[in-house]
Amino acid sequence: MQGNVYIVDDDREVRRSLSFLLGTTEMTSRPFGSGTDFLDALLDLKPGCILLDIRMPEVDGFHVMDELGKRGVEWPVIVMTGHGEVSVAVRAMKLGAVDFLEKPFDEEVLLGSLERAFGLLKDRGEAADRKQKAQDRVTALTAREKEVLQGLMAGMANKLLARRLDISLRTVEMHRANMMDRLGVRSLAEALTLAVQAGVEPLDPQR
Repeated sequence: MQGNVYIVDDDREVRRSLSFLLGTTEMTSRPFGSGTDFLDALLDLKPGCILLDIRMPEVDGFHVMDELGKRGVEWPVIVMTGHGEVSVAVRAMKLGAVDFLEKPFDEEVLLGSLERAFGLLKDRGEAADRKQKAQDRVTALTAREKEVLQGLMAGMANKLLARRLDISLRTVEMHRANMMDRLGVRSLAEALTLAVQAGVEPLDPQR
């Protein structure tokens, strides 16, 4: 199991012990003594998994997770809590944590959690890559071609789309053909799949 692990904990001994443990694996660890230090370094970090302590002074784990969400960082977070802090763990899970560990935790439990987290990181990375490629292809469309695509997403037939866009049926068919060519797809199903991956919203048929 390879990858980057970011340890965010104000307890120096916790950071040292986790760094030592992870140093015996193929994972690369980097410790941070505060949530602020981690967030300040975020732009320079490669994707990885985050071991995040919840109880920290000034900037706690909840704030860190909230900030990750605002910045669109979808790296898996494993929160570390004190014994019996189930309500804290539940709140963290609602913010997007993929797992929680009660201190002190077993080495095998930690490594098992990280293995699952790295599986998620890989899946999310592939999904993000597909989305970016789909968005790049959709961006190549003209404004009218994109409107035709959005109409097709809404299930609108060519005739209805022509009335909605106030253009002729033949013009709709022309834009539809050009849209398919520009997207590099052979079927409507492929075009719609690409549009969904890119986050394109369908037209509102009622307008």
